Amino acid sequence: MRFYHAMYQVLMFAMNLALIANNIGLMWVAIELATLTTVMMVGIYRTHEALEAAWKYFILGSVGIALALFGTILVYMAARPVIGEGLDAMVWSVLVTRAGAFDPALLDVAFVFLLLGYGTKIGLAPLHAWLPDAHAEGPTPISAVLSGLLLNVALYALLRFKMLLAVNPAAIAPGPLMVTLGLVSLVFAAFMLYRRRDIKRMFAYSSIEHMGIITFAFGMGGPLANFAGLLHMTMHSLTKSAIFFAVGHVAQVKGTQRIADMGGLTETHPVLGWTLILGVIAIAGLPPLGIFTSEFLVVSSTFARAPALALVLVFGMLVGFAALFLRLNSIAFGEARGPSEKAKASYLPMFAHLGLVLIAGVYLPPALVGWFETVAKLLG
Repeated sequence: MRFYHAMYQVLMFAMNLALIANNIGLMWVAIELATLTTVMMVGIYRTHEALEAAWKYFILGSVGIALALFGTILVYMAARPVIGEGLDAMVWSVLVTRAGAFDPALLDVAFVFLLLGYGTKIGLAPLHAWLPDAHAEGPTPISAVLSGLLLNVALYALLRFKMLLAVNPAAIAPGPLMVTLGLVSLVFAAFMLYRRRDIKRMFAYSSIEHMGIITFAFGMGGPLANFAGLLHMTMHSLTKSAIFFAVGHVAQVKGTQRIADMGGLTETHPVLGWTLILGVIAIAGLPPLGIFTSEFLVVSSTFARAPALALVLVFGMLVGFAALFLRLNSIAFGEARGPSEKAKASYLPMFAHLGLVLIAGVYLPPALVGWFETVAKLLG
């Protein structure tokens, strides 16, 4: 238990460092540290399945971070003739102001490697293979951290590099690449939801689906789509954390993660069952919860600019929506199945997160809106 808490503290430190780092190399180190920490926590139960999941995560994560490192080196090479050698060529505040003079060919190649590298961390299809195993075999709090924080930190790193291309008019437009990977992830994950038999794997594919939506939004670009992407990142983090807290309780009281053995949850554990239903309603994008607002903005802005892409986007969302409620019906309603132990942990984190999501669906503080608008303009 002490090891678990120590690793958790290291993980939080690494993710905070990645968010505040003003050096592209230091940010890469922080994300790699977060990966190594979560690898050890995924395999903490030391079962055959947990160790296999940890090794798969380690191997695929290492390949991804190596690609991201190569892309980072290429960015440094593009900056060196303009800024000079040394740390200044790796500092964000300097890079953004001088990126318009960088070699566009090097920036183009760098972004492809960065997209593949950090895309592995984000969980975008077809780079996602580690994510369902890590969610299913690791402790539930780590599943919440992976979906709610680590995926967003990797996307945050990618967006910072996207800003460099946005200020270089001769560089490739990153939008089409991100739109393509986003739609592929959305549609693929939506169909895969129908085949899941493990509740944590099901919500892992839901995370892939939503990271696809977010990546698509940032790929479309523009103030409204970027705003929607930022809002969706925030709402997805809060909602998915609440869902994984609920899933952890469900697995505890039922003694299993198999969906087939979880029937009648609203009868045996009404508070837990209805809270899980509320979480699925939220993640499915129904009003008045916060994800409805972000998804509505993504869809409406896409319809205004590219109706064909909007149709694919809506199709993927509807397929995922139907899959989630099909599985939810067998978990929450019907005849009670499996054991029915009493939950031992607090429900407060679930209520707090879902409460914030509900408030955000009704009212967004002006300060938060202003901050999102400022960042959306910076993203181009």
